[in-house]
Amino acid sequence: MKKIILFLVCAPLIVGCGAWSNLTNGALIGSGAGAALGAGIGYLIGKDGKSAAIGAAIGTAAGAGTGAVIGKKMDKKAAELAALKNAEIETVEDVNGFKGIKVTFNGGILFDTNKAVLSASAKSELQEFANKMADMEETNITIYGHTDNTGTYEVNQKVSNNRADAVEKYLKQCGISTSRMTAQGLAYDFPVADNETAEGRAQNRRVEIYITANEDMIEAANNGTLE
Repeated sequence: MKKIILFLVCAPLIVGCGAWSNLTNGALIGSGAGAALGAGIGYLIGKDGKSAAIGAAIGTAAGAGTGAVIGKKMDKKAAELAALKNAEIETVEDVNGFKGIKVTFNGGILFDTNKAVLSASAKSELQEFANKMADMEETNITIYGHTDNTGTYEVNQKVSNNRADAVEKYLKQCGISTSRMTAQGLAYDFPVADNETAEGRAQNRRVEIYITANEDMIEAANNGTLE
């Protein structure tokens, strides 16, 4: 497992070509996707109290204006990522209190049922994502895989792990360094919808990717050299 944050699930992707939507509320989504609020807490919290971090804690001390500089950089990149056709883009807050970006791909678009092999269309979407991230190397990427609650926990943990790993491996082929990425399966610990309905289970089957500032970006923001 590497160092990227992607959330994986078995549901369909939702982003379309579009401009910013509800940016002041911390969200940026492609047209047709609706509005989504940014997490803004630095952690994902499950019903049983389990948590998953958004980004990695950085020891670098930040100056007073560092967060604003990083936020401007993230807003610009989120606007670019909004052009992705099958993804939902949101701005969030990482564990360091800085703005980051959350990219959600619904698992049904990426994978066949109970499979962890990327479809041809999924590879195209991930290649486009990698292309748009090529000019932002001073970030960490975390990939989380998610499932619904159908089947045993052990099976869902394995499926979510395999899917997160598949995304990470393909992004590596697309040119993203493994040193920037972390991949982890979270089974069904962090649902975003009701698992009692088919529609809810589809939303819970997803892959989420988190883009957060690394130490190089924070240092550059501190020094006034971040462009």
